[in-house]
Amino acid sequence: MTDLPICPGLFYGSRARDGILSRMRIPGGILNVTQCLAIADLVDRYSTGYVQVTNRANLQVRETDAAIPPSVWQDLQDLGLASHPVEIDPIRNIMSSPTAGIDRAQLIDTRPLVKAWDNYLQTHPELSELSPKFSVGFDGGESVSIAHLRNDILLAAEKNANSTIVFRLFLNGTNTGNILELAQCIPALAALANTYLEYSKHRPIVDSKKPRLRHLLADWGVTNYLKRVEKQLPFLLSKSSIEPLPKTIAPYGHLGTHPQQQSDRFYTGIALPLGRLKSQQLRDLANLAQNFGSGILRLTPRQNLLISDVPYHQVCELEKSIARLELHSSATRPDSCLVACSGSSGCASAATDTQSHALKLAEDLAAKLTLDRPINIHFTGCQKSCAQQKPIDITLKGIRIEKEREVVEAYDIYAGSNELPFGRQVFRGVTVAEMPGAIEKMLRLYQQLRDPNEQFGEFADRADDFRF
Repeated sequence: MTDLPICPGLFYGSRARDGILSRMRIPGGILNVTQCLAIADLVDRYSTGYVQVTNRANLQVRETDAAIPPSVWQDLQDLGLASHPVEIDPIRNIMSSPTAGIDRAQLIDTRPLVKAWDNYLQTHPELSELSPKFSVGFDGGESVSIAHLRNDILLAAEKNANSTIVFRLFLNGTNTGNILELAQCIPALAALANTYLEYSKHRPIVDSKKPRLRHLLADWGVTNYLKRVEKQLPFLLSKSSIEPLPKTIAPYGHLGTHPQQQSDRFYTGIALPLGRLKSQQLRDLANLAQNFGSGILRLTPRQNLLISDVPYHQVCELEKSIARLELHSSATRPDSCLVACSGSSGCASAATDTQSHALKLAEDLAAKLTLDRPINIHFTGCQKSCAQQKPIDITLKGIRIEKEREVVEAYDIYAGSNELPFGRQVFRGVTVAEMPGAIEKMLRLYQQLRDPNEQFGEFADRADDFRF
């Protein structure tokens, strides 16, 4: 494995500062017990004994041994943990709500669509010629929505004037105004992907990489692209003049225990600091899912997971069992909504060791503050913001500064989301030692001066009314 790709898959990892990084596609983020046990065994034998849930609800394994035997790959394929055509392995994970099929607010269960699109990819390896960042998402109208998360193509369920469930088409985050019936979704996705493939064959490489869908949209425009797509379809693409209603998003509202659509069944969302899971924790959680629920773990794009289908009378015992694993389901602990890129320990682009700094901050804040609502704190080691694209509450961007004639790690600290790319800059060049005190100050002022029910991001955006 000498010439490794930039975007890692499972068969072809990418080279990071701390070794080989591999990612395992988990369509829709759903794992059964057998799969969980196989993953735990894999990371114990060939890696560092832990996995990370990513911001696309797949699994990331660091420092994978390059000498994994072919029989292991075959076993993973048989378990549905690896693509059968190796070529499509690096394509981004198919995203859907982690509460698909159980959410009380859902309009439609998108799990069959996830499976159908994955089957299409598995049988059309020519799509491996697309950018490995090609991404598709399905939103079924759940309260735990993914509609606000960026995908190249998003199909979002809504009711039309006749109360029929249809899907609105978004391209690179933009509402096209087009509406698809359920039976039209997979044929339309196939035509969208194949038209993009034709574009990619004739479009020059961009910065040594395959062109993204956004490059197609910039060159052709949405209207011209969809005209070409329509030529491959046995139906016309319908338009809707009605704008979808804005949706209130509670990014970490799935943490804790919540009633399901199914009578007398509940799901519990479990926080995983920075998405990390030790192999034994994964085994133990799989066993809890088997003993208390239906044997399913649901990974989320917020880098945590759910155990679903738990009878009401067993919820308390499940929560006690989770605590015995040194995990929790609270959305208001400082480590619950913590996000960090791999940092300087794993990435040459990063100026700071974001992972260790993030965990240390969470530990420090937990000893000094009691939060009463979720606070999303995002660490990025450089300008690229790989771990989280959209700022919500607080972003810390790693830099290097000179302090007492020595170059040291530091952070520029941003808050809110009214200015791109990270929000409004609050502090500049804060050293690692000073950083916990700066964040504590911000959070204490928020707790003292916020309006009732005001989220941190909204509070920080009131730049004219308030200065940190």
